[in-house]
Amino acid sequence: MGIKGLTSLLRDKSPQSIDSIALSQYRGKRVAIDISIFLYKSLSNVRYNGDYLRNSEGKIVSHLIGIFHKTVLYLSVGITPIYIFDGKPPDEKRECIQGRKDKVEESKKRLECSDISDGEKCKLEKSTIRLKKEHIDDVKHLFDLMGIGYIHNDVGEAEAYAAELCRMGYVHAVVTEDMDTLAYGCPRVIRNCLDRKIKRNDVVTCISYDKIIDEFGMSHDQFVDVCILCGCDYCPTIPKIGPMRAYQYIMQYKSIEGMILSNKFTITDEFRERYLKSRELFKIFQNKIDLESLPLHKSDRRMGELRNYLHKDCGLSEKKVDNALRKLSTNP
Repeated sequence: MGIKGLTSLLRDKSPQSIDSIALSQYRGKRVAIDISIFLYKSLSNVRYNGDYLRNSEGKIVSHLIGIFHKTVLYLSVGITPIYIFDGKPPDEKRECIQGRKDKVEESKKRLECSDISDGEKCKLEKSTIRLKKEHIDDVKHLFDLMGIGYIHNDVGEAEAYAAELCRMGYVHAVVTEDMDTLAYGCPRVIRNCLDRKIKRNDVVTCISYDKIIDEFGMSHDQFVDVCILCGCDYCPTIPKIGPMRAYQYIMQYKSIEGMILSNKFTITDEFRERYLKSRELFKIFQNKIDLESLPLHKSDRRMGELRNYLHKDCGLSEKKVDNALRKLSTNP
């Protein structure tokens, strides 16, 4: 899930909240990683000649290779990653999920046409990728061998849970590409580097929630209203209101209720029904996580089994495996 246009709004109205940093600045810290988007990216981008990476038996291993290298990157600079998996999404997200499914079906139908170029075919194929239980099980097994902790709740979206862990101080930051993490009040969000001039994979973008609130001159509740007006997965939008107008109207009217009372906007019954629920969902885990009974799955690292798994089951060369594991051995 994301907030439409929030990144560009922050660049314009809160530039000091966005900073490029080296991951090494977080040495000795824990971070929560919203794994779904990175699984999608691994399946989409970790490829050879346009096809998935596969082992000797033809099994797809792109997701394993991508997540393994991402984890090694964090461990190599002394950061402890904790991966968070999505649970069952709220009912309010049904329309968004159905819309994504419809786009997948459209792409599949288009792939059956004979008049598409190889480039378009590759793009369409990537748009049909869906996470399956086997992908989740695969990476959990990898984490067990690596000794990497993870949390998989029955309900709730990963970024919501991760944001609360950060708000409570259990982790220092949340690694995700979903900007709605800020609407949950997450103090620090780490994204892939937004500065295109920087090519180093150990440099990321860190977004500070406190600086946003300070530069916006808003309360948290007002910031959430801006996010809802921009467009989120829980609620439709008000016609002709984009990110900049969302910001301007909340500054002027102080809340969505203030906008409604002004009678200057075309507001649908569906929006009236769902914006209040959206606010509740952005507080779904607030003060509801017991750190004493955190459902954190953790195991001891098993280097011999990990080496064998990476080489024989994932198809990595012995040299690549040894180079990666050398980084792990210096960062237990």
